[in-house]
Amino acid sequence: MELVTNIRPPSERTYGLEHIAVGSDVRVSALSLVGDEQVEWHWHSSTSDIFFCLEGVAIIETLRPDKIVQLKVGERYEVSAGVPHRVTPLGGKTCRLVLVQGVGKADFHRGSQTPT
Repeated sequence: MELVTNIRPPSERTYGLEHIAVGSDVRVSALSLVGDEQVEWHWHSSTSDIFFCLEGVAIIETLRPDKIVQLKVGERYEVSAGVPHRVTPLGGKTCRLVLVQGVGKADFHRGSQTPT
């Protein structure tokens, strides 16, 4: 049985994302960003994003609540379901993260506005 989602296909991404493990309600990925690469503003209906920094510094911005986090090596940060967020590398330098998404059906909604 194929998992149906609206996740962006690799051809639409401008950053490195490799799925390490994909289950019916949890997904683990390796995420790499450098230069002007970014994970654009988006939100998820029912899953949280939990970021673990492996290299460099990642900037995670959220709306509602408005927050800017500098995630450094060895640190983790969780963005709850329904919270618009984006991820960029600090100063354009390489950052590598492990991303755990779950528990629930993974989806990707572009933009900073969640439905009311």
